[in-house]
Amino acid sequence: MSVEEQHTKSLVREAIYEAAVNLDDQKWNDWIEQCAEDFVYSVVTYSHEIRKDLSYLIMSHKEMHPYFDLLPKHNTDHSPLRRHASIYTVHVSEDGKTAEAVTSFLMTQEMIDGISAPLYAGENRLYLTGKYYDKFRIDGESVKFTERVARVYTRRFDKGTHWVI
Repeated sequence: MSVEEQHTKSLVREAIYEAAVNLDDQKWNDWIEQCAEDFVYSVVTYSHEIRKDLSYLIMSHKEMHPYFDLLPKHNTDHSPLRRHASIYTVHVSEDGKTAEAVTSFLMTQEMIDGISAPLYAGENRLYLTGKYYDKFRIDGESVKFTERVARVYTRRFDKGTHWVI
């Protein structure tokens, strides 16, 4: 592996971890700035009953800003969601202009509000698990997401699921 390819892989890893921090901190606009204009985001899972993928959300870059503007108006229990990401693979194209990565993630939820708040306040719960399948466009030192598929291993979502996973 060349020094250039190692450097590119490092830039991709930094972009993935920076995205996780931005999403954890609900810095939606900072996250979308990491994405190219042709970016597409989707949340999918597999249904064993119908033996097909289910799409919970498919959204373009253009659709993200109005979506983010509505987030403060959504009904939520305000319990923060936090990601723990572990990058499995980063593959850079031969020309060095694109890359793909697979990242496993766990999301926890810190219980602070809700019906049973006094009973569960301060507790952390496993919210969901999954993998990110990301694609990137690379231009020198600039790395932009062009696609993120969040494949989740659950079909049960609770409050807060309108947040970007």
